[in-house]
Amino acid sequence: MSRIGKHPVAVPDGVEVAIVGQSVTVKGKLGELSHTLADEVEVSREDNLIWVKPRDDGRRARAMWGLSRSLVNNMVNGVSQGFTRNLEINGVGYRAAVDGDVLNLQLGYSHDIKVAIPGDITITCERPTAITVSGMDRQRVGQIAADIRSLRKPEPYKGKGIKYVDEYIFRKEGKKK
Repeated sequence: MSRIGKHPVAVPDGVEVAIVGQSVTVKGKLGELSHTLADEVEVSREDNLIWVKPRDDGRRARAMWGLSRSLVNNMVNGVSQGFTRNLEINGVGYRAAVDGDVLNLQLGYSHDIKVAIPGDITITCERPTAITVSGMDRQRVGQIAADIRSLRKPEPYKGKGIKYVDEYIFRKEGKKK
């Protein structure tokens, strides 16, 4: 039994939800998202609640039940509030800057790294060592933040590199004499 799927998704004011068969479209102040859910679940709306229920009692239906509920919840939260991932750069001379629709990173290589910013994602740099990735699609925000982090992952000896703000880097001791 899915503990996540049992709970309904609350629809806040200002968010419109359209359910046509297995397709769910959500519109809000930040934009519009749509997703086609698996055939093993059925979606219904009652007042300001969206219920996701499995069609049968099979293993895959129960797995898709919780997943589908989470996807619908992420769409509703995304168009109403949005999602944000914060990255931090550690290292001497490491910095980031946004130039129009390009993120320019200096990460200790012999060249600067330029990352194109997609249209549905907003990237800002409050400080040269802080990057904020925000948008309405949780998967896209997380993937772009992971792509930026993968350009220079934090290393365990000095902690240099790009890391999430809430990430802990396990430090190793260096060589002994």
